[in-house]
Amino acid sequence: MRIEGARVLVTGSNRGLGRSLVGAFLDRGAARVFATVRAPSTATAFDSRVERLVLDVTDEGSVVAAAERCRDTDIIINNAASLANTPVVGVASLAAAQLEMDTNYWGVLRMCRAFAPHLAAGGGGAIVNILSIGALVGIPFCGSYCASKAAAWSLTQSVRAELAKAGTTVAAVFPGPIATEMARPGDTAARHPAALVAAAIVDDLHRGKTMIFPDPVSAAINEAYSADPWSLEARFARSMD
Repeated sequence: MRIEGARVLVTGSNRGLGRSLVGAFLDRGAARVFATVRAPSTATAFDSRVERLVLDVTDEGSVVAAAERCRDTDIIINNAASLANTPVVGVASLAAAQLEMDTNYWGVLRMCRAFAPHLAAGGGGAIVNILSIGALVGIPFCGSYCASKAAAWSLTQSVRAELAKAGTTVAAVFPGPIATEMARPGDTAARHPAALVAAAIVDDLHRGKTMIFPDPVSAAINEAYSADPWSLEARFARSMD
């Protein structure tokens, strides 16, 4: 996938991995980056190639408006996410889980549906869905988040097949723990720097990879999952003991 000269849209660009992805695309020569945020007050300053755009992926009208505004975009990065860090059963309310699903699954679906026709009209382009190692194995302390990412992974496979004839590349990214504001409080020391994760994602996209494991933890999870997914599930389940 050609990055130099491309027009890129990154959702959830106000902080963490999203902000680092904007920087990584600029470093690789992107011509234009639409850096989207839910609230204008959270926008980060970049250079003149960046256009800030208000976008709420949980709002159908907001997504449709963004697709019309950015209809000549070449690469869509579905990065916006919600993480509650709560289990599935041992939680008082389902509100957080519902928001995770609305953002992490329905939000991705809204973006794919809205931008797919424009990408096809421009020759195909690419959709990159930022998932998680939690899409492959349930992590007990954030079970509902993992469920939403697993749903998004299944969605990604279907979208990939559906858009193949249009020439649209659909990539799935499975990061491990990243040192961002979304991390569990006080739990950043062993996490991979967001800038390094973002750089790896952009480099792998440029190489044409559609299954991206951008950090050491995710690479190890990929190896373990490929060898025996059921033992990986059991290993994570034991973390509750």
